[in-house]
Amino acid sequence: MRIESFSAYHLRVPLKMTIKHASHARSANDAVVIACRLSEGTVGWGEGLPRPYVTGETIESVFSMLESGNAVEPLLGQPADDLAAVVALCRTLEPGSHADGLRSGFGNSLRCALELSVLDAVTRSKKKSLSAIFDAIPEIQSLRGAAEFAQYSAVFPDLPMWKLISYSYWARVARMRHVKIKVGVAGKNDLARLRAVRKAIGPRMDLRIDANEAWTPEELPRQLERFRDVNISSVEQPVPHEQLAGLAGQRGKSAIPIMLDESVCTREDLELAVREGYCDLVNLRISKCGGLISTCLIAAAAHEQGIGYQLGCQVGETGILSAAGRHLATSLSHFKYCEGSYDRYILQRQLTAPDITCDWSGRAPALTSPGLGVDVDRDALRQMTVSEKHWQIEPMKLRAGGRQP
Repeated sequence: MRIESFSAYHLRVPLKMTIKHASHARSANDAVVIACRLSEGTVGWGEGLPRPYVTGETIESVFSMLESGNAVEPLLGQPADDLAAVVALCRTLEPGSHADGLRSGFGNSLRCALELSVLDAVTRSKKKSLSAIFDAIPEIQSLRGAAEFAQYSAVFPDLPMWKLISYSYWARVARMRHVKIKVGVAGKNDLARLRAVRKAIGPRMDLRIDANEAWTPEELPRQLERFRDVNISSVEQPVPHEQLAGLAGQRGKSAIPIMLDESVCTREDLELAVREGYCDLVNLRISKCGGLISTCLIAAAAHEQGIGYQLGCQVGETGILSAAGRHLATSLSHFKYCEGSYDRYILQRQLTAPDITCDWSGRAPALTSPGLGVDVDRDALRQMTVSEKHWQIEPMKLRAGGRQP
């Protein structure tokens, strides 16, 4: 059994609402979805979300990397019989390099989509849950777990005050354990909003904030001091990535722990953050970190260095990435928080079935079916597709073509 072909789709996924934070607003999501077909006919699926303000990637750069052949050529024709060997193969994927000297992890969303498609296809073919891949990553064995459920946080974007308060009361009634609020949006009174949320959710629920690069290092102490009476558990990515050096030595000095997100896309990013004392925690998102394997490796390195970590998600993920996140959330331990599986609450139409959206309390069961545990709705795929490309192995040559019938 070998890897026979790949198909790449640029999807525009419409959202139920415009989701806004300090650095971006979106009402639809541009995703790259990749299908990997094995020689015995099994198809696996992967997804990546290119973000120019995270890894420097765009949909255009992803397809440019695909068309060069450097991403798919090392995979086409490779044996797919042994799961450990396939995991080792995926660890060698290097589809891109630094784009602008400022953002690391260029190519990570493509790497994620390719890796997931291969791992889904192979585990599906073997009638194994995708969680089986974690047995083949030696560095994470001390972090292994087997949870029956994942517990997700509620994450509230920039909302009108009345809606923010209503959602906060809902979180309390639903017995959510953690709530995250976006702050730093121009023209909004963050202190008044956070005090209203704290009143609604009660004194004991965990409340954290995400500034999405809204503040400068110089103003950060003043901003955080304002929230002293709100009991904030952490602040995520408070400064722009380009001003990260301004956080040097900050770890442990603030009453509110600092979590990095956009500034940690690779293990090298983590090592820099630890060495310079930039943060207390990191947010690991599968697409920005380059797939499940590299996300696991960063988590293991963070744990070894005494840095906390959460499993995050990107706005508008489809069920492919939601399922990948579920496998990670229920297979590894020590996640401070988990985010994701919001599909039904955010997407106008779901790409996958069955529906794996978390329930109102944030709980969702482990996925045990073969592969990712979800199937792609081909009709939804066709309706969301903007463009597509196809590659397949032939005797002694690689062929790239356009739309297939």
